[in-house]
Amino acid sequence: MLSYAAMRRVTASPAFKRALSTSRPALQAAQASIPRTKLFINGEFIDSKTNKWIELRNPATQEIVTLVPEATPEELKYAADSAAEAFKTWKKTSILHRQRKMLDLQLLIRDNMDRIAHSITLEQGKTLADARGDVLRGLQVVESACAIPHMLLGDNLEVATDMDTYTIREPLGVVAGITPFNFPAMIPLWMFPLANVIGNTCVLKPSEKDPGATMILAELAQKAGIPAGVLNIVHGAKDTVNFICDNEHIKAISFVGSDQAGHYIHERGSRNGKRVQANLGAKNHGIIMPDANKNHTLNQLTGAAFGAAGQRCMALSTVVFVGKAKEWLPELVERAQKLKVSSGFEADADLGPLISPESLKRVERLIDSGVKEGADLVLDGRGLKVQKYEKGNFIGPSILTNVTTDMECYREEIFGPVLVCLNADTLDEAIEIINKNQYGNGTAIFTQSGATARKFANEVDAGQVGINVPIPVPLPMFSFTGSRGSIRGDVNFYGKSGINFYTSTKTVTALWRHEDADAHVSAVNMPTMK
Repeated sequence: MLSYAAMRRVTASPAFKRALSTSRPALQAAQASIPRTKLFINGEFIDSKTNKWIELRNPATQEIVTLVPEATPEELKYAADSAAEAFKTWKKTSILHRQRKMLDLQLLIRDNMDRIAHSITLEQGKTLADARGDVLRGLQVVESACAIPHMLLGDNLEVATDMDTYTIREPLGVVAGITPFNFPAMIPLWMFPLANVIGNTCVLKPSEKDPGATMILAELAQKAGIPAGVLNIVHGAKDTVNFICDNEHIKAISFVGSDQAGHYIHERGSRNGKRVQANLGAKNHGIIMPDANKNHTLNQLTGAAFGAAGQRCMALSTVVFVGKAKEWLPELVERAQKLKVSSGFEADADLGPLISPESLKRVERLIDSGVKEGADLVLDGRGLKVQKYEKGNFIGPSILTNVTTDMECYREEIFGPVLVCLNADTLDEAIEIINKNQYGNGTAIFTQSGATARKFANEVDAGQVGINVPIPVPLPMFSFTGSRGSIRGDVNFYGKSGINFYTSTKTVTALWRHEDADAHVSAVNMPTMK
């Protein structure tokens, strides 16, 4: 782990502050006419007393949508205390009662999907169709959580005459979630529904860049009958994160986001005795074999590389062409050029803007670094001005070829609609490229050979593998299994892993002797198993 001095140096760095806060300075005096995002604590939507407000701007227009509060220390404490108090009674409710609440919640989410999607497009920028997919993939986790009676079954064994040993899965208590900007509905729904249905209470901090979807989910949870204090929503930046890492009531933290923030949260939370799962950065590779179905492969690659403007932790941002497959590159460029970049509210938009002007500058810088280091920029989306949305954070699909593994554009997660292309002579060489990369979130291969696919699946070192599937994010009957540098902590999200993360196991050994009705002599010898 980092030393205390090293941790102080990390938190003092400008890069760390950017990772945990908005890209815009907090406003000291917000105009009264601008809507303000509320906190949700102890079953009530309340106005923050803070004097620090964060601008949230529509990334397609730069218009201010809302002001997000940096919650005060008193408000943060109120949220944690409310969760701790609510846990005393929530944990005692029956599993069927909590299951009923999740059944009601999933119906409300489905009925309000368009409303949530609209909020996502307004604040985050992704297309409405993509925003609906964001909500749907989160909803599937809620639907899976409705099977909680089966998922919490323990083990029972008669280990000796009249003696049984059985296990009980118990909730941890107060748990916390810290979510990223790129999936404003899906990631919160990875966290609080499963935590709550198990019997935990939750303090959730959505991204300050787009908390609107989470606030709608809190409203729906309230309508579903989730009691006061079981779910609490707080806002802020570094100070809020530090509170979550330090508060005595909080037993576990789920985090999805950037490398720097994730490493810090894992270190600080773990030092304070908390269970932490942190999903970090990624560099997902797609291997294109010469025998792949060309039309299917190019369509899938185009969507996976440039969809959501590349702002997905499972975006297929890197492609390795094996052998003659590199001859398909001109057709890939042609398909990427046809994608429509515009506001997410435009019906014909294929991808929307990046989240902030600062993100746009970073993506453009990494493209430029690739060119300076010798890559070929065969498709340049920089400098794009979209009609009606000239102030938006737009960049078109971009493709860098002849990239090598020592280039910055390969080493860094770009998080934009940029595809970096490498070449390999053999499958073994392509696998070696992936396995030497620090990240292990996901990968994919496109081939029509079962033998090639099996070899790849067995030998590649990544947590999630797609075979002719570009973004192999598992459905919630499985778990999200990023590995290596893409995760800190050893328990993954949702599915069986999620159950394990949000529970502790109690083992009970009970003796009920059949002779007890007539026994009158005390046993003084060492007990033995028979």
